[in-house]
This record gives sequence, structure tokens and C-alpha cells, in this order.
Amino acid sequence: MKYARLTKEQLDSLQQEFINFLATQTITANEWNTIKKEKPEVAEQEIDVFSDLVWEGALGQAKFLENISPKVLFLFKLEELQMSLISIKVAQEGIDITTKKGYEWLQKNYASDDVAFYTAKKEYTEDKHLDIFKLIQQGAVITKGALYDFFNDILNR
Repeated sequence: MKYARLTKEQLDSLQQEFINFLATQTITANEWNTIKKEKPEVAEQEIDVFSDLVWEGALGQAKFLENISPKVLFLFKLEELQMSLISIKVAQEGIDITTKKGYEWLQKNYASDDVAFYTAKKEYTEDKHLDIFKLIQQGAVITKGALYDFFNDILNR
């Protein structure tokens, strides 16, 4: 397995897609039930292959990632050959930007001395999707890029 097995909840939400996947393998519902009972290791392998296919599709479509901690915001733009990063660090005591109040403070005070901006660009390794997946494993989530665009506009004024 290249990425990670989907959780039961994720598999449940992708039930029709999984049925279609099994159909492409010419596995009927009855055959699947038999495999699960008599050859659970084969069933696990099929779930692993399906999980990798789902991840591959999601990672291929991802354009932005965000990873937010109480004092640091990492915003990634996933471009063709590289990823661009905007990182925002808050030094103000008592501010937690993972809360609504803390994030509102950041929106109003981004130009203060208590907020530092950093930018970087990094080329992908030979496996772009795995690079993105590793960021997700570290807590990043796929987004539409609204925060990246907001802060990128500020930096480019």
C-alpha cells in the first residue's frame, strides 16, 4: 500500500465507488461476501488497492493545503512542478489562531510586529503525490485556497 487504508467511514461514504471498483475486477456482491469470509487477506488487499486509487485521485486534484496550529499557519499552493508556502507565525501571547477569536485577531492584526510572514518554494521529489500525502499525514487538509489567496494578496500589495 502506497498511502493509507481508508477508514470504515470513508469506505462507507464511497460504497458505490467501491462496488464499481469490484465490478471492474469482475467481482460480484456474492463473490465479495465469500472472499471476505473465506479469504480475508484477499479482501484486505482489494481494500488497500481501492484506498490507493482513491488517494491517488484526491491528491491529483488537490490544489491547496492548510495546516493550522495555535501559533502557526502553513498555507500551501500545489503547483505543477513545485509547491509554494506562505507561513504565518503569531508571537502575541494568548492568541490561538485555531479559534474563531484568535483567527479574527490575526485578520485584524496581520501587519503588527506580533505577526511574521515567511514564504518559500520547493520542488517536488520524484513522487509529487507522496509529497502531498506526507503533508496530509502531518495534519494538513485539502482546501480551495481561500486563505492562501487572502494572504498572498496581502504579501503582493
